[in-house]
Amino acid sequence: MNEITPGVEPLSPVKQALLKLRDMRAQLDAIESRRREPIAIVGVGLRFPGGCRDLESFWQLLVNGVDAIGEVPRERWDIDAYYDPDPDAPGKMYARHGGFLEHIAEFDAAFFGISPREAQQMDPQQRLLLEVGWEALENAGQAPDRLAGSATGIFVALNNSDYFRYLFSAPAQIDPYTTTGNAASIAAGRLAYLLNLKGPALAVDTACSSSLVAVHLAVMSLRAGESRMALAGGANLVLLPDNSQYFHDLGALARDGRCKSFDAAADGYVRSEGAGMVILKPLSAARRDGDRVLAVI
Repeated sequence: MNEITPGVEPLSPVKQALLKLRDMRAQLDAIESRRREPIAIVGVGLRFPGGCRDLESFWQLLVNGVDAIGEVPRERWDIDAYYDPDPDAPGKMYARHGGFLEHIAEFDAAFFGISPREAQQMDPQQRLLLEVGWEALENAGQAPDRLAGSATGIFVALNNSDYFRYLFSAPAQIDPYTTTGNAASIAAGRLAYLLNLKGPALAVDTACSSSLVAVHLAVMSLRAGESRMALAGGANLVLLPDNSQYFHDLGALARDGRCKSFDAAADGYVRSEGAGMVILKPLSAARRDGDRVLAVI
């Protein structure tokens, strides 16, 4: 039963309808504002060629104009055995260069609660994602143990696994950890499991744009309110000559190991390695929480 305040006339149906329309408009405006809200990058973890292990070393590499491209390291494959300047030479490649990370076999498995046997079967790309994800949280000032149960999303990009092909090339190397150590979906799940997160956890493969698409999906998840914070990034390692040989046959590799983008002399690209992770939050939440904002999407 509607209560009527003495001395105050009830609103007419038209005025009541206008008030409801105003409330609906306010709700729609709030939804639209969330859909367009800027997203803050509050932390970064990375591994790039040229010895880049954090933002400072990466910045110095850029400022100093360091060329981080070099010949294929001997621990990957014997480039002399594969090299031939003749692009039509069967089973050979005319490219000798790429961007390579150092010490990719190093991994503190115990820190992440992983046994030595399981770590040995894990794609080094998965190991890198664990490392740069943890370091990105540290860089953002986010205590990993305080994220348990939170709606934090994981969006990772992986589109190749040389290690997977290496392990499955010999049946004796296969064990119960082989698939979990190399499946792209598990890479996202490892981070979510390690931190006990309750947000979405997914892997993305859209070829060369995979990491950008992972960030895009993370931004959408934050704006939709599905995640309150997100880790987004990717990893790539060049461990075997197979794919390089394919791109050689395709004529896609630069002969001198330099991309020369937008130049008339451009003759292909250069395969390279790296891993990076960003911590994302809605800008309003980052300001509310006193986070250091490194950049805004």
